[in-house]
Amino acid sequence: MYRSRRSFSNSNGNGNYRGGGNSRRSSRFSGGKGRMGSFDPSMLIKKAVTNPIIKPTYVTKNKFVDFAIGEQLKQNIVDRGYDDPTPIQDQIIPHILEGRDVVGLANTGTGKTAAFLIPLINNIYQRKSEKVLIMAPTRELAVQIESELRLFTKSMRINSSLCIGGASINRQIDSLRRKPEFVIGTPGRLIDLEKRKFLNFSSFSTIVLDEVDRMFDMGFIHDMKYVIAKLPQKRHSLFFSATLPHKLNSVVDSFLTNPVKIQVETQKAATNVSQDIIKINGQSKVELLHSLLVKEDFSKVLVFGRTKHGLDKLDKTLYKRGFRVATIHGNKSQGQRQRALREFNKNSIQILLATDIASRGLDIDDVTHVINYDLPQTREDYIHRIGRTGRANKTGIALSFVE
Repeated sequence: MYRSRRSFSNSNGNGNYRGGGNSRRSSRFSGGKGRMGSFDPSMLIKKAVTNPIIKPTYVTKNKFVDFAIGEQLKQNIVDRGYDDPTPIQDQIIPHILEGRDVVGLANTGTGKTAAFLIPLINNIYQRKSEKVLIMAPTRELAVQIESELRLFTKSMRINSSLCIGGASINRQIDSLRRKPEFVIGTPGRLIDLEKRKFLNFSSFSTIVLDEVDRMFDMGFIHDMKYVIAKLPQKRHSLFFSATLPHKLNSVVDSFLTNPVKIQVETQKAATNVSQDIIKINGQSKVELLHSLLVKEDFSKVLVFGRTKHGLDKLDKTLYKRGFRVATIHGNKSQGQRQRALREFNKNSIQILLATDIASRGLDIDDVTHVINYDLPQTREDYIHRIGRTGRANKTGIALSFVE
């Protein structure tokens, strides 16, 4: 339930937030682009739903053991701790096994990566001559996909190559020379390798475009169309996106042939995330942040900022104050970004500072709080930011600093 009449300033000793007067409705989210530069702060205040409307429980039609896949793959699925398929896995795996083109509409956290990896691994295992190209919008998502692939292909002698910016291109060239069955990468690096003649897009029998709406938002539309134009006419094509806006229809039409469309119900914002604002009222943002981070329940905190320079400065300030902190943004090397994520996942650090590069495609466990130190550019970015907490049926807290 929205609490539109309450706003917040600094926190008190009990870990609650003191009222700082009524929120004014003098500014709003702007219309067309959904920019958050001017907005009504009350729209960021919402309690987690503790007694949600109970919807009918999804009843799976299949078990993983029922799918027509190899025994070793089934064992690897068991070893991953998977039991029943998620809704998108249950509905889409049979179609991919049959070789149908698919459109899968689902957010991060619904199990979509396994939904396409499991059947594609099986198809490759049975037909070793085939190759799969998987294109993702960010390095982190590409790394995550390849990590999942390695776990699912244990003892199956299936190889992969990860082709992303910020990492050694020479090592990637060496891995491509081994003729891997799976190539996973970001658009820029994949096209770079293709233009250098180390990749031939026409040699791939299967192509996966993951988080296509994000690729579009990041300006990769021409890269997507370039790759699609170089693919063989006869191919197996898989398209995954959180949404399917009208602007992507041209990509769908050029990419897919008579596709099966599977849509998993998605939420505009996490219902199990409490959303509050903290009124700055001329105070120091760093001091306000410090007063939150010293509280015991702020044990794993993701802080979003607008600029790389601003986050680097904040990183140094928090480190000098004794906090365990790391930062990821576009100017960090791939090794630095992966190390920061690994340490955050292992709870070696308490605080991860990030630009919006981290708001999609990352599966980070047990984030207790998301703090919008700087407000995001769009409502969509806000939703994806706060979606990093309150996952796996747990509750989380999202706080936004507001002038």
